[in-house]
Amino acid sequence: MNGKRTGRIAHNTTRVLALGFAAVILLGALLLTLPAASVTGESVGFSDALFTSTSAVCVTGLVVRDTGTEYTLFGQIVIILLIQIGGLGLMTVATLFFMLLGKRITLGERLIIQESMNEDRIGGLVRLMRWVAFSAFTIELCGAAVLATRLIPDFGFARGLYYSIFHSISAFCNAGFDLFGNYSSLTAYVNDPVINFTIMLLIIIGGLGFGVLEDLWRNRGFRRLRLHSKIVLWATGIAIAFGTLFTLAVEWSNPATIGPLNGFQKVMASMFQSVTLRTAGFNSIDQAALHPATKLISIVLMFIGACPASTGGGIKLTTLAVLIFTVRMVARGRSEICVFKRTIPRSLVQQATTVVFIGIAVLLVDVVVLTLLEPGVDFLDNAFECASALGTVGLSSIGSANLLPLARYFIIFTMFIGRVGPLTLTLAIARRQANSKDVIRYPEDRVLVG
Repeated sequence: MNGKRTGRIAHNTTRVLALGFAAVILLGALLLTLPAASVTGESVGFSDALFTSTSAVCVTGLVVRDTGTEYTLFGQIVIILLIQIGGLGLMTVATLFFMLLGKRITLGERLIIQESMNEDRIGGLVRLMRWVAFSAFTIELCGAAVLATRLIPDFGFARGLYYSIFHSISAFCNAGFDLFGNYSSLTAYVNDPVINFTIMLLIIIGGLGFGVLEDLWRNRGFRRLRLHSKIVLWATGIAIAFGTLFTLAVEWSNPATIGPLNGFQKVMASMFQSVTLRTAGFNSIDQAALHPATKLISIVLMFIGACPASTGGGIKLTTLAVLIFTVRMVARGRSEICVFKRTIPRSLVQQATTVVFIGIAVLLVDVVVLTLLEPGVDFLDNAFECASALGTVGLSSIGSANLLPLARYFIIFTMFIGRVGPLTLTLAIARRQANSKDVIRYPEDRVLVG
């Protein structure tokens, strides 16, 4: 492969990734329109199939048809395969497929893998793909084994085992699809520690990012970890703790959410709510019954999302962390951003600022448009739905099935943007910064701010 062709492939990486996601979504939609996918024996219609396929590939979890009662085993298997592809990433699945066929991974393909995984190195990418597949399947298998101890007694061996595998994959991939029927998610298990903590652990591990998981495996001990891994673990702990304490404080006496539960169950349900807002989409309490203050903070947490190169979405925790470190640096009057005895480059601060600003702008536009399309829905609920779709979370306080047809298509578009948007935006900014050459510099001048 010559240099010109390699450069062309690298330049078109974002287009390749976006078109790849779109192709898988379309294929999934076509499969779900087949009569064999519906329990009625009739097609669910292209609109509903497209919504479901987009939600699965984008690992969101918003649904307009109940997965457990309206799709057959064939339809459910299609959905879980789409979730697995969306969770692992298109290039990971494609690389594994090529490796099984004995095909050599070219330099151009390695460049696409590098950017799709948000890696800063090109060496060892094939090994990383093997690690991603091995770790994902191992974690999902372990999760299924634990869930089986509770679901097999409830549903019998065959069905219980199938449910365990499905929900383990759905949780690790931060998808939030469930098979319990009537759009109930995990509300029937709100007081079950085994189900709750297993699902939470799968969500958290999936949201850390495969690079962090590899770092944790190979470099035991916090001090030996890369700066990125340290920030991810620190930010994850803070985000979960904040969400848990806030939900616990506001919802403590709410009879429609955690009010009737005992003390331990209230803490567990609040923690589950905090964890699932990291882009998972499962819920153990009624989202429509949440206090408006809880909904508002939920919107913020859904917008932030998980971590880079993970199965989750959002603007990413590390993006917000970089801005927080920057604010701390300015407040202390320092010229360099130092974290864990390392200095964060200013180009990264510019990148984080751009991602957050554009993310907020897109969310605001989404909320305005959905409010125009659904004027009868409360503004906060429209904002909740938009943040859930854009952050690929999957929680809904109004029920996506109740959306008008045009609003559904808008949410489909928002989910797609939420999945491929942050990645392509980050890659585009990073590439422009790497290729920029400030040949001409103008004199500095001051502008009053604040």
